Order: sequence, then C-alpha cells, then structure tokens
Amino acid sequence: MKTQYRFFKRKTGIYYLVDKKTGKHKTLKTRDKAEAQKLTQAYNDAANQAVFNIALARVYLAGADPQLSTRTWQQVMEYIVARKKVEETKRRWSVAIEDENFDAIRNLPVVETRPEHFMKVLADGKPSTNVYLRRIHNYALGMEWILKSVLPKLLWPKPEFKKKRGITEAEHRAIVARERNPERRDFYELLWHFGTSQSDAAFLRTEDINWADRTVAYIRRKLARRDPATVKPALIRFGDEVAELLRRRPQSGLLFPYLATVRPGDRATEFKQRCRGLGIEGVSLHCYRYAWAERALQCGYPQRFAQQSLGHNSKAVHHAYAKNAEVIVPCLADWETHWKTSQQIIAPPTPIVPPPGNALGQTG
Repeated sequence: MKTQYRFFKRKTGIYYLVDKKTGKHKTLKTRDKAEAQKLTQAYNDAANQAVFNIALARVYLAGADPQLSTRTWQQVMEYIVARKKVEETKRRWSVAIEDENFDAIRNLPVVETRPEHFMKVLADGKPSTNVYLRRIHNYALGMEWILKSVLPKLLWPKPEFKKKRGITEAEHRAIVARERNPERRDFYELLWHFGTSQSDAAFLRTEDINWADRTVAYIRRKLARRDPATVKPALIRFGDEVAELLRRRPQSGLLFPYLATVRPGDRATEFKQRCRGLGIEGVSLHCYRYAWAERALQCGYPQRFAQQSLGHNSKAVHHAYAKNAEVIVPCLADWETHWKTSQQIIAPPTPIVPPPGNALGQTG
C-alpha cells in the first residue's frame, strides 16, 4: 500500500512531515528519528484506515460517554430548548430549530460532523440560521460533546442582516392618526417618546411613575432574572405630552392591561398590519428604538443619557442603533461662543467687615 506521508530531517535537527500529495510540510517537533518514524506511521495509518479509525474512536468514546458516539444535532437542540426558563425565549428557540435548513444535520451524529455539513446548512445565507447554528455549535462545544470546533471561527460566513431604520415622524403620526384603539394609540405614542422595547412598555405600571419628579423608572424585562444589585433601572424624565398621555391611562396597576396579555409576536403582527394598510414598509415595533436613538443623536442628546434610556451598557450597541442618523457637526467656534455667553458668572459675595470694637461687631 502506498503511503501518503514521509519525513525528513532539517539542518536544525528537527524532523518534518511531508504530504506527498500536496507537498506541504509540518513539523513533528522531535529530534529523535525513532519517534519521527512512529509519528509518520501514525499519519499514514490514519490516512489509509479512516473507516477503521472512526469505528475505533466510537469504542473509546462510548467508554467516556455512552451517548457521545450516537448523539445527534436534533438531540442537542432539544436539550437546549428544554433548559430555557423564560417562556418567550423557549418559544423563540422552539421556532428557530424547526428551520428546514437544519434538516441537513438534524439526524447527523455530532461527532461525525464535518465543515461541509455546516456549510450546507448555511448555504442560503439566512441570518437567523447562521446565528442559531453558532449558538448550537458553541453549546455542544462547551458541553464537550464535540472535541474541537467543526468550523473555525474565522471561516463562519458573516450573517448579512436586513438594513434597519427608524420610524420617521411622518410615519409615526400617520400610524397614530389611523389607530382607533386608544390603548394601542397611547402605546405607540409612548414608544415614540421613550424608545423602550415593546415588552418593557407593555408592562409599565402606575407604580413606576413618580409624578413629583416627573420620571418613570423600570427594569428591562430581559434583565429581570439577574441579581437586582447588579442591574441599573432606566430612569426617564417626561414632559407635558407624556404627562397628558399617562393621565389617560389607568390610575392603578398596568398602564396597558390588554397589551400586557398579548404575546410580543402578536403585538408585532398587529403593528405590521397597520403599517401595511398605510403603505409603510421596512419597519417593525422595534424600529421605534432606532428612531429614538437617531433623533437623540441628531439633536445632540448626550450619549450617556441615551444609553441609560435605551438600557444599553455597551457603546457599540448604541452606535449600531444610531448608525443611520445624519448629523451636521456645528462650528466649534460658534458653539464655544454660545457656551461662554450662556454661562452665569456669579460674583463672589462681599465679605462682611465688623465695625471697630471687637470681632463680633459689638461696640462699647
């Protein structure tokens, strides 16, 4: 039987392996000829007895984990879903793993997966498939159900997401003007003014409102399971328009009692139907957050305040939200002049000098 590999010794004394088919060299990291011979023989055995190696590996793997050689990707996906505690997260995962692109690996044993299997799953370039396959792969890797990455990190195709944009003021006004349901109308108005996620807005309560300071404070729902000591609430001051809106809502309990009972996906579908009726394309409920961030950037709203309002701790995330905003940078000289003239220069108070007599100002 012809061998695929041979070895040779370089001037440094290190033995190298040569692939006769490709001509590529690889160090054997040894100066011992007998060891180099054994390593070369092992490479040749691996090349000539691939089928036997797989069968032998299954025997060894079964000793460490009886299911390691038979566990399929479908079982991995089901294992992940079963351990999701948040109902909405579990629902999203349940929908995601039904993606027909996963049919290519669904019944494939995890340990027999090769890069070409993953590339077949990712062939149509669907972003959600890419994102969830990465998560599933990383989960299996973390559980040591695979011994190394199936697809190296640098070779994963970059997901190409659809271009996102914020809802324009004209679009928002048209949506509100057409909405006949007062709860939904106020809901859309609140999203425009606060930029909160739809779930955070739907579950706001009257207890979250501080009328004395005219502020609303809430913890983002997706952070609710974290240690309260490590989570900073969003604290937003509101103006006259929002105050009028809040007075229209129930004065106890949930501000939007019906919408709080509706699933996020159904709230999004209802909004999409209204947009379609007005001929508005390319937006969703989440686009109110993009709109808020873009408006904040355009008017020079301090970024730290915008991040506090949107609930993001990462500057990179906030930049992603506002990447479509167009801002004209003002003249620094004019800005500086305006800043200087707007400062209130307070003269130091005139010291009180006690009259002659004593330090306390008493005479005689």
